[in-house]
Amino acid sequence: MTTPNRSELLFVYDAQDCNPNGNPIGDNRPRRDPDTGQGIITDVRLKRYLRDQLLDDGFDIYVKKVDGEARTRTTLIKDVLDLVGDAEELDEVEDLGSDFLQAATDVRYFGATLSFEASDDEADEKFRAGLNDALPNHYQGPVQFLPSKSLNEVEENEEYDSLTSVISTGEENRQGGFDLDDKRIKYGIFPFWGLVDNNGAESTQLDQADVERLDTLCWRALKNQTTSRSKLGQEPRLYLRVEYEAGNYHLGGLQDMLELSEQSAESLRSVSDVVVDVSELVAALNNASDRIEQLHLVSDDRLTIEIDGETMQGDAFADYLESDGHAVHRIDVLEERDLAA
Repeated sequence: MTTPNRSELLFVYDAQDCNPNGNPIGDNRPRRDPDTGQGIITDVRLKRYLRDQLLDDGFDIYVKKVDGEARTRTTLIKDVLDLVGDAEELDEVEDLGSDFLQAATDVRYFGATLSFEASDDEADEKFRAGLNDALPNHYQGPVQFLPSKSLNEVEENEEYDSLTSVISTGEENRQGGFDLDDKRIKYGIFPFWGLVDNNGAESTQLDQADVERLDTLCWRALKNQTTSRSKLGQEPRLYLRVEYEAGNYHLGGLQDMLELSEQSAESLRSVSDVVVDVSELVAALNNASDRIEQLHLVSDDRLTIEIDGETMQGDAFADYLESDGHAVHRIDVLEERDLAA
């Protein structure tokens, strides 16, 4: 196993006329900071997209529904281990922890809780006791994200909130209706910050190949896992992984180094209204250049960025960073997807 260097992640995506992260205890309205009006997307929401994309890519995961339903942890671990279904089979496994981590790809990234529920069934209880003896109560994931707050104040589109769909309901094609309960924001652009912790990687067997897989996984997850009616309208705009040289250094807070330029439209409704000022981010990367191994980057040419008053499309960002002396890996999302499989 090749232990990866520490990396920081900056992943920016936007949401137009959709509900990027509804709050179930708030009538499923899009999450917003009550003081600033900024939209909020939780790290849990982003991780769900990433987990689902891993599953679609052919990697098994631990935190999932089985047969379309939420299940107990005991059922989940039986599903991911596949051939281990009772205490006798459990006793035959030489290293259950290693087998589990290799099978449960999402746990290598994000960790998991592994305290298994008690059972009145004697066989199930013996299996549960064996699991608790062989596995830790918790794996701390070496890849973590902070929740994201939008760069702009978001507005909820009240026109969508009371939509009614008219349908045929029976005899003589009579029509009836039902409330779609459709709550959406007009537009928000969201920067996520994440960290790949080199010290925690060994405990979950996260290796270099897993980290490199993130370079296409984040982008493709937003493309492929946001196709439902309420989630359609989200697009990835910028992904940057700052890979540091060996050691425990990282800049931190890359998401706070972005801001909307004064050249942005007063009211944001689409990516064409947005200019993101990355001047502070570029300055920080330049100041830490002697600690940076490589920058891994993909950006959308529809995103306009500004650096010290100069504007350019996102696809020119890599050229700019190279001109400042950085080693830049331009990520080809589709080609490298297959290499990371």
